[in-house]
Parts: sequence; structure tokens; C-alpha cells
Amino acid sequence: MTGIEEHIRRAMEEGKFDDLPGKGKPLRLDQDPHEDPEWRTAYRILRNSGFTLLWIEARREIEVALDDARGNLARAWEWRLRALNNGSPLSSVEAEWERAEQAFGEQVDAVNEKILSYNLQVPSNRLQLIVLDAGREAAAIIGVQ
Repeated sequence: MTGIEEHIRRAMEEGKFDDLPGKGKPLRLDQDPHEDPEWRTAYRILRNSGFTLLWIEARREIEVALDDARGNLARAWEWRLRALNNGSPLSSVEAEWERAEQAFGEQVDAVNEKILSYNLQVPSNRLQLIVLDAGREAAAIIGVQ
């Protein structure tokens, strides 16, 4: 954890965020601080009509695809553990796990392509996403450090 994250975690544990104004109320996100003020009315009309900016929709698609990939690998890992505990043949269990890992790698590659495209669309570098490493993602899912 970085020093800032540790400081925030300690403050949360000490209850320093418990009495903030607006606690328990929905955030008001009527205005996007990144949008051009001259286009604010047009964006509001589009938003109220169910439309959004392409880069925002792309981010949602990335998040959904990544959640699906992570969920698929987590389910495969849970299946692997159950199969090994039930005495299934090791070779068939490992072959199925390797297939799941390969599929996960392909899904991460597809997400990374979406991330690269998304990064070209966002209005600020601060909104860009980092390309994922399939091995690190898999290790985090199965609990290996």
C-alpha cells in the first residue's frame, strides 16, 4: 500500500470520515468537470435522452468484459479445486485448467485492445487505463502473490 492509501485507511478506521456532510446521500453528478462549458447543455440533453459519450460507453464495455473474464477464471479455479478434492484425474483437471487460463489470456488480450482504443478517446490522460498483465490478473484471482 502506498503512504497515501495507508493514511486514508487509518483515517477510515479512526472514523474520521463518519461525519462528512452528505453522508448516506447520493452524489450529485449533474455536471462533468471535464466537459467543455460551451457544450454542457448539449451533453445534458444527450444524457437525459439516454445517450452518452463514446469513451464513457467504451469504459463501461471494458469493465463488463474484464468482470466477465475474471469471473470465468475464478469459477474455473473453484472447479479445479473441487475436482482435485473429489479425486478427479490430475491430467484431465490440469488440462481443463490450462484451457481456462488460455481463454482468460485471450479475453485479457481483447480487453487490452479495448483499453488502447479507449485511451485514444478520453479527454484527459488522467482518465486513461493501464494495459493489463494476464499473469498478474490470474495470480490475483487465484490468490497467488
